[in-house]
Amino acid sequence: MTSAKILIVDDAQQVRRVLKTALSAEGYTIFEAATGEEALDSVRKFTPDAILLDVNMPGIGGLETCREIRRTLDVPILMLTVRNAERDKVMALDAGADDYVVKPFGMPELLARIRAALRRRTSQGKLASFSSKDMSVDFEARQVTVKGRVVHLTPKEFELLRHLVSSAGKPITHRRLLQAVWGPDYGDDPEHLRVMSNQLRKKLESDPTRPKLILTEPWVGYRFQAPREAKPAKTDDAED
Repeated sequence: MTSAKILIVDDAQQVRRVLKTALSAEGYTIFEAATGEEALDSVRKFTPDAILLDVNMPGIGGLETCREIRRTLDVPILMLTVRNAERDKVMALDAGADDYVVKPFGMPELLARIRAALRRRTSQGKLASFSSKDMSVDFEARQVTVKGRVVHLTPKEFELLRHLVSSAGKPITHRRLLQAVWGPDYGDDPEHLRVMSNQLRKKLESDPTRPKLILTEPWVGYRFQAPREAKPAKTDDAED
């Protein structure tokens, strides 16, 4: 059982009712919002531990609501959508979502994704910073600078980059990356990883079609190849 607070944002009352019943049975404290405006107001009043956010809502849509929440709050956001196209998933991740669940979904799957998201929130890596000629990353401040320009990364993109940089030069398997970033329940879902690695390349690489930093290891996973002039990644316990 858990006392984590979850905000459910969906304009369909029946959907909110079903989700509230299922999540309350698991011990979660549930708050509800029927619109994006109500969601923003709820976030200002209390700090949820996770948010379930429907994409298609009247007024402020789910994507814009997600962007607004991300301006002030860094908690797991799971987008609920009836669309399964890669473009829609990319848009959700770009808006700041940590994950997306396609309707109709099974309650065991949703509960597993919520557990994974909450586990990721409480798990903090020790990597502090990385720097090279063209790119610097301050993992504590959650800031990336590429060629002098600050680049916005979503929370999950930060986590993926953190794990890649922490093992620079070494291939990391799909399963290990998925479980490290999304949690143990995601070891067999490589589409998440493929979509997000492509997004990272677009934001960090000079030519995303010919990546030099985030390399694909065929049939294995991915590898972060640090430039030769890069300074070794600094960790919080470097002086211990």
